Amino acid sequence: MHIFFRILLGILFGIFASGCSSTNKIATLKPEPDDATPLVYENTPSYINLPISIKLKDIENQTNSVLNGLIYEDNTIEDDDIEMKVWKQAPITVVTDKGEKIKTILPLKAVIKYRIGTKKMGIEMYDIREFNLDGIVTLLSDVSLTNWKLNTKTELKSLEWNESPTMMVFGKNVPVTYLINPGVKLFKSKIEKKIDEAIAKSMDFKPNVLAALEKICTPFLMNDTYESWLRIVPVEIYSTTAKLKNDKFVLDMGMKCNMETLIGKQPDSKFNAGKIILKSVTKIPQEITANIVAVSTYQEASKIMTRNFAGQEFGSGSKKVRVLNVAIWHKKGKMIIALDVLGTVNGTIYLAGFPQYNDKTKEIYFDQLDYALDTKNKLMRTANWLAQGLILRKIEQSCRYSIKANLEEGQKSMMTYLKNYSPMQGVFVNGKMEDIQFQRIQLTNQAVIAFIKVNGNVNVSVNGLK
Repeated sequence: MHIFFRILLGILFGIFASGCSSTNKIATLKPEPDDATPLVYENTPSYINLPISIKLKDIENQTNSVLNGLIYEDNTIEDDDIEMKVWKQAPITVVTDKGEKIKTILPLKAVIKYRIGTKKMGIEMYDIREFNLDGIVTLLSDVSLTNWKLNTKTELKSLEWNESPTMMVFGKNVPVTYLINPGVKLFKSKIEKKIDEAIAKSMDFKPNVLAALEKICTPFLMNDTYESWLRIVPVEIYSTTAKLKNDKFVLDMGMKCNMETLIGKQPDSKFNAGKIILKSVTKIPQEITANIVAVSTYQEASKIMTRNFAGQEFGSGSKKVRVLNVAIWHKKGKMIIALDVLGTVNGTIYLAGFPQYNDKTKEIYFDQLDYALDTKNKLMRTANWLAQGLILRKIEQSCRYSIKANLEEGQKSMMTYLKNYSPMQGVFVNGKMEDIQFQRIQLTNQAVIAFIKVNGNVNVSVNGLK
């Protein structure tokens, strides 16, 4: 009986030993990540050229919407013997005058009462005559831009009556233009002021520019697969002097901003209209320089790396492992890569290395990649074959991550916003972009930061301003 038990124990031991030789459970020490601190990185501002052109037709439409009906009224006849009401009779026309000034043509209708007579010895002897007139007023305006607003300094250049005003005197129609035209001087300054006020009210660019910027600065999805979002944060707006060019009002604007690409869920917008400053400059470069910060958190990078290892086995002969999950974090300037493996060895093995970028292959790779010290010691004792340099090099190949497709996809995605993109009604964005240039990598305790530079130009036009 004792012999039987010894034989049985020997068989069980042999089975146990055999099992251990084919599948080992490895317990390695986890290199703990550095203490988490707020995400801080060096962001180089981008400068984007935003030339804005607005058709005079839009200014005309806006002016007509503001200036309607009765535009001047004088109900007191006692002071100057004239009482007058003036209405806009037909839509205002706005054109250029030799490319330097705005010419405004205002069809008007006037009802004028003229008092003839005298007051003697306390007795009033007056005869009041009423005239219904229509004519065309032509005004010229100098144009300037002040504090986001298109300002004009308007001067009435001419008033042409469609029919000369006459009055019946002793049975005859006598022209009385010499009597009526002095009344024009009374409302001349009023009309000039009305035109200036109407244009200023309708051509306040701040709400339109800020509304368009808010749309543009709302983070938008660039890539579904990698869940990458582009976020633009404006800092300052630059503007040159307003100019008239053909049938357009042209204003060169530029934007100083921070641009960043973030991985994961849609980030919050950082647009703050109250903090944007408008500065006047004499000239704005035509080419843009966009410095984009690509922020990839370790959590999201781990997901991408896990997909890279999917379906792969590492080892030799019958001794193999599969990587089920990858986790990445930062420790003392290095990247720690944790691989959860299943196969001949079960458990978690840890690699450590320095992230680098290969500009020719557009790949992020890990220089001096090696097993963490404790992991290497454990493998040398329990799974020396896994610690061999050949297998490590194969694993290292899967730790290389090409961002060429990402750069191309990012460029393609950004171009969709430069081909007649309309962030709001009447505003259209067009432009071109050159190749994306990778600059450098910066590590933080929470993410890998990639810095990218893009050259090109952007044009914003307004057509049908509301």
